[in-house]
Amino acid sequence: MKALLCTELGPPSELSVQTIEDPAPGPGEVVVDVVAAGLNFPDTLIIEGKYQFKPDLPFVPGGEAAGVISAVGDGVGHLAVGQRVIALSTYGAFAERWAVPATGVIPIPDALDFESAAGFGLTYGTSYHALVQRARLQEGETLLVLGAAGGVGSAAIEIGKHLGAEVIAAASTPEKLRFASELGADHLIDYTTEDLRDRLKEITDGRGVDVVYDPVGGDFTEQAFRSLAWNGRHLVVGFAAGPIPELPINLALLKGASLVGVFWGRSLREEPQRAFQNFVELTELANSGVVHPRVSQRFTLDQYEEAFSVFENRGVMGKAIFMIG
Repeated sequence: MKALLCTELGPPSELSVQTIEDPAPGPGEVVVDVVAAGLNFPDTLIIEGKYQFKPDLPFVPGGEAAGVISAVGDGVGHLAVGQRVIALSTYGAFAERWAVPATGVIPIPDALDFESAAGFGLTYGTSYHALVQRARLQEGETLLVLGAAGGVGSAAIEIGKHLGAEVIAAASTPEKLRFASELGADHLIDYTTEDLRDRLKEITDGRGVDVVYDPVGGDFTEQAFRSLAWNGRHLVVGFAAGPIPELPINLALLKGASLVGVFWGRSLREEPQRAFQNFVELTELANSGVVHPRVSQRFTLDQYEEAFSVFENRGVMGKAIFMIG
């Protein structure tokens, strides 16, 4: 089979498309014939050895895909050959076939095609866990979404609106803000031309925001944390801007605020029943049209350098995917 292979840690230029042996399912695994695979920011980190998990070399990057089960290993009773599924793991998705633990495989919601399903699992799983379990976002609260046009940011807008929040979307270009508005954001902030704190004071009448959804990091984290309302919650989702920020810890005391980590990948292992229930609820939302992944860019495996560059240039709106099958 054809696969994108990481044989040496480094930039995307170090990757290569190679022909490797087809996988066979081990106990508790299924093989998925991949139709489409979603690209995510962690993929850019794992190939450089900067992610929390460091696979042994060589490995196939990619943490999510949509396709059809072609083989089932021993001990798997709830999945069947021919079933349309979403597969989730740390790596392995950017290939024509993927042997993946059955615990990371879920049926594709009926309303989604393979392309949109390839961008559903990680982004919506992360944002639902973040807003429902970690932030406990309530109806009528205000939610600030940084990096609002990206994969997890766009999912957070849709989920935040579903939960009844007033959503403030912050992004870096007018095009991204138009995209956020189409997703349902109530207020828009261009943080390259507007002062984030001043605009948040204006929008909230000086009260501040209840929840910050922060997959960006960098200079905007402290500005957003300083803009929290009393008892506010700041969700640490990721660091797309690069540097990991340092916060004056007295701000948490002064605001009665919480800095809340969101490590969705680990939550799948620590709370598998909760994660399963989240996807039951997300499937209902997808089938009812409340949430729907937006795919903005499509690539073949041979276009891997161009595909990875959209993250370096922060050019993703919604999801970028590899079309494989």
